[in-house]
Amino acid sequence: MNIEQARFNMIEQQIRPWNVLDQDVLDLLHVVKREQFVPAAYQNLAFADVEIPLPGGEAMFNPKVEARILQELAVKKHETVLEIGTGSGYMAALLAHKARHVTTVEILPEAKALAEQNLARAGVTNVTVEEGNGAAGWDKGAPYDVVVVSGGLPVLPEALLKAVKVGGRLAVILGEAPAMSFNIITRTSETAVDTVTLFETNVKMLAGAQTPSRFQF
Repeated sequence: MNIEQARFNMIEQQIRPWNVLDQDVLDLLHVVKREQFVPAAYQNLAFADVEIPLPGGEAMFNPKVEARILQELAVKKHETVLEIGTGSGYMAALLAHKARHVTTVEILPEAKALAEQNLARAGVTNVTVEEGNGAAGWDKGAPYDVVVVSGGLPVLPEALLKAVKVGGRLAVILGEAPAMSFNIITRTSETAVDTVTLFETNVKMLAGAQTPSRFQF
């Protein structure tokens, strides 16, 4: 496989047609090598339009979803980022190139170890990988300028919103399969938010996500 040709095709045939037109984001996809974050067994799918399985039943988002999240967040160099669900470390690496520092939280010890290896190999030094269940919120280092949830959530826990600074934004895919939507939620004050829904998708649930009560009264 010609890796650079495959990367170019991914960007031009999958990502750009999905309204990812920010040249900084497109350029970054050449800099952060996606194949370095894909498990060896799935190298042939590194640039394919699919979710790639990870240890412990987790998965990487499709490339176009990753790129669109990055574009819509428009992270700036002075900002701090919290990612919930480290996975392979790829999204953290992309965010790290745009942010001052990224804290990423992973519930599975084996995934945390894998992500740390991948990030070190890629030369990314401004990411801290924490072990824990960030789906219920994450106080350490909060509040953050930007929070990214790298997995689906049926509902948004109030504690995750509290991890965002006033004026900051949260990227999250909400709902349950097959009807899930990607949202940018901007915290406009201590008590108010502004939510913009950008696209429909269907992704794997975040490990540790709380399922809403099914009780009927």
